[in-house]
Amino acid sequence: MSRYLLAIDQGTTSSRAIVFDDKGTIIGVDQQEFRQFFPKDGWVEHDATEIWESTLSVCRGALVKASIQASDLSGIGITNQRETTVVWDRKTGEPIYRAIVWQDRRTASLCTKLKTDGYEDLVVEKTGLLIDPYFSATKTAWILDNVDGARQRAEAGELAFGTVDSWLLWNLTGGQSHFTDATNASRTALFNIHVQDWDKELLELFRVPEALLPEVLDSAADFGTTETDWLGAPVPIAGIAGDQQAALVGQACFQPGMAKSTYGTGCFLILNTGDQALRSENRLLTTVAYRLNGKPCYAMEGSIFVAGAAMQWLRDGLKLIDHASESTAHAEAVGVNNPVYLVPAFTGLGAPHWDPHARGAIMGLTRDTGIAEIVTAGLQSVCYQTKDLVRAIKNDGAPLEGLRVDGGMAVNDWVMQFLADILNVTVDRPRVTETTALGAAFLAGLQTGVYESLDELSALWECERQFHPVMLPALRESLYSGWLVAVERICNN
Repeated sequence: MSRYLLAIDQGTTSSRAIVFDDKGTIIGVDQQEFRQFFPKDGWVEHDATEIWESTLSVCRGALVKASIQASDLSGIGITNQRETTVVWDRKTGEPIYRAIVWQDRRTASLCTKLKTDGYEDLVVEKTGLLIDPYFSATKTAWILDNVDGARQRAEAGELAFGTVDSWLLWNLTGGQSHFTDATNASRTALFNIHVQDWDKELLELFRVPEALLPEVLDSAADFGTTETDWLGAPVPIAGIAGDQQAALVGQACFQPGMAKSTYGTGCFLILNTGDQALRSENRLLTTVAYRLNGKPCYAMEGSIFVAGAAMQWLRDGLKLIDHASESTAHAEAVGVNNPVYLVPAFTGLGAPHWDPHARGAIMGLTRDTGIAEIVTAGLQSVCYQTKDLVRAIKNDGAPLEGLRVDGGMAVNDWVMQFLADILNVTVDRPRVTETTALGAAFLAGLQTGVYESLDELSALWECERQFHPVMLPALRESLYSGWLVAVERICNN
């Protein structure tokens, strides 16, 4: 039997495909960036067709770079930017509007109205989520309300809704499969995480016709088979999970109390809570970590909208650096005791603030401030925002003993040391930092028999480096207090 697995990692700024062997070692990688559209303040869109075409291209490229054929694969796992919403025509397969991205805030006023009308408790109770533009429900309603004839066509069963996993699955299978998995479903605000099904009361509240929706399967399941023409041979699609849950699987955080934090475009910290769907009193989210053999495992999550995207802005928007890698030299020159704070609320603030109207700011500027201080503040902002999440988790009675990290910024030793210092916990960086893709591969491997159990996956996880806190408590408190002051100034103004 073949022991190779192909992971599709469809992210916010690029599509990637990675071929893994059964030991979790990377054999081949291909990646392609795609366009970002910002039609209005707070609006973020993607071309769904471009997402599909770039995904197909990198799948082919990864196979070439791995020097294998599609027939050598045991299966494919898909992981994806969550909440991003696509609505397409079931007959033609054409999207009826651009994909509305998870960062998009266009439905902020609708969400405010729903909260004012007293619906947030209902949504929290059923979904574990808050009412926020972040989630798919209001995005879907917006498309149906703003594309001519869309609502009528949706009610007639002519249209399909999906998060990006469903959109890719539909295309990979030639329109044969309209499925999602429980992790992606749990991010729509339409899925009852306790009964594990779409919720009629929520569908009515958000005005989303049930005929649009995909069927929800386990995270490791038979999702269908790729059309032969795409990769040269039919390949079973056997695993799907939203990117943050996939990273939790890739980090082998299978025991309650284990946590991981992913530093990509945004930052997402997830703590495994086992079979308990704990309700946060500090505006964190309760979500499905993964579902296997019909049994959900739950997690508590904090979402930061802007992490790596802050460095992208410093590079592309302000042009303070040419490459993200230059940031380390700036940070080493400035040191941790930086009086400048960058609050990257470009599309509002996520957990635990949940202020969609907040906007970014740089504070503490003096005549001595230069590029180095601002770039360093960008790096530090990621760690301060993580501290906000960890403090909220602790206040919910789920203390964090340590943290496994991954994503693009996790390779930066300076940032990871500052993270350990500001959190006052040990930070573990794995040998394979592409844990999001690895988690998708692991799920596909569980379904296709490459792996027998979660214990087998745990044994494959290896730590590459540990970062231990060394900062004096007084400095830690002083730096974080300055951050809290900066955040307070931009919230609710």
